[in-house]
Amino acid sequence: MTFNTPPRPLVVKRIIAAPAEVIFDAWTDADSFATWMTNGPITSAEATTDPRVGGEFTIIVHTPSISIPHRGTYLVIDRPRRLSFTWQSPITEGTETLVTVDLTAHESGTEVSVTHERLQSQISWEAHSDGWIACLEALDRLAVARAVPERR
Repeated sequence: MTFNTPPRPLVVKRIIAAPAEVIFDAWTDADSFATWMTNGPITSAEATTDPRVGGEFTIIVHTPSISIPHRGTYLVIDRPRRLSFTWQSPITEGTETLVTVDLTAHESGTEVSVTHERLQSQISWEAHSDGWIACLEALDRLAVARAVPERR
């Protein structure tokens, strides 16, 4: 007899040299979200956000060959500490999964911890692991650029 046990929760962390407010806002502002969600083979993205508990977001990422829609509903909005939302896409195999973003002060800026739960297969887990790592690299670049004070 074979049992298919869903993979463990996925946790990806990165320290970003920017204030938590700048990072948090990059998750909830549609233009910012679409900017840093372009990574790897993704050439562009379109996003909508309604950042309130019960509000929804969509993001469609485009590669040279396909477009991949994602959608979710905001469950927790605690600016600038925590954001939690559902996440569903073809890569989650149609299953509604759960993403929680925790932002914690760190001596070098802000630690960003993304926990993705309810992924139903190892393939989905690995795809999201690669995706979140690349996205946090892009978020780092965006947040650091926005956190630099304007030079006069």
